[in-house]
Amino acid sequence: MNSEEFKSIWLPLSGRFYRVAFYILESQEDAEDAVQDLFSRLWKMRDSLGSVKNPVAFGITVIRNICLDKIRSKQANRTIKPAPEVFESVPDPEADLNASLIGKQNLEKIRSCMARLPDKQREVLESRVFKGLSFQEIANRTGMSEVNVRVKLSNARKNLKRMIEHEDD
Repeated sequence: MNSEEFKSIWLPLSGRFYRVAFYILESQEDAEDAVQDLFSRLWKMRDSLGSVKNPVAFGITVIRNICLDKIRSKQANRTIKPAPEVFESVPDPEADLNASLIGKQNLEKIRSCMARLPDKQREVLESRVFKGLSFQEIANRTGMSEVNVRVKLSNARKNLKRMIEHEDD
C-alpha cells in the first residue's frame, strides 16, 4: 500500500478512532497519543493492510488494544495503598485534633457514599478492598463471572469517586 492509498483509506477514519480512544481513556491527551500510536503501527504494517476487508473494525480493534495497554501500564506504575490505610482512618491519640476530625469526616463521607452504591457493586467492592478476596473468590461467592466481577468493581470505584467528588462541591 502506498502513501496515497494509506491516506485515502485510513486518515478519514481518524475521528472515529479518536472518539473510541477518548471514550476508553477519558483524556484528550491520552486519546491523541493513542491515535498517533495507532497510525504509527498502521504505517509500519502498511504492506499487509491491503488484505484488511473492514478498515473501521480493524482500526477500532487496534485502538482499543492500545488504550487497554495504556490503562494497564498506568495501573502497574501506580502505587497501591493497602485497604486499611485508605478506608480505615484510625486517629493517632497524639495527633492534632483538627486532623483527627478531618479524618473522621472523610471516613464518614466514604461510608455514606458506599452505602448508596448498588448492592452488587458494594458487595464486590467490600469483598475486594476489605476482605482482600481474589476475583475468582468473589465470583464464586456471588455467582457472577470473573469478568462481571471486574466490571462491577470498576463501576463501583468510578461511582464512589464520582459521589465523593460531588459531595466536595
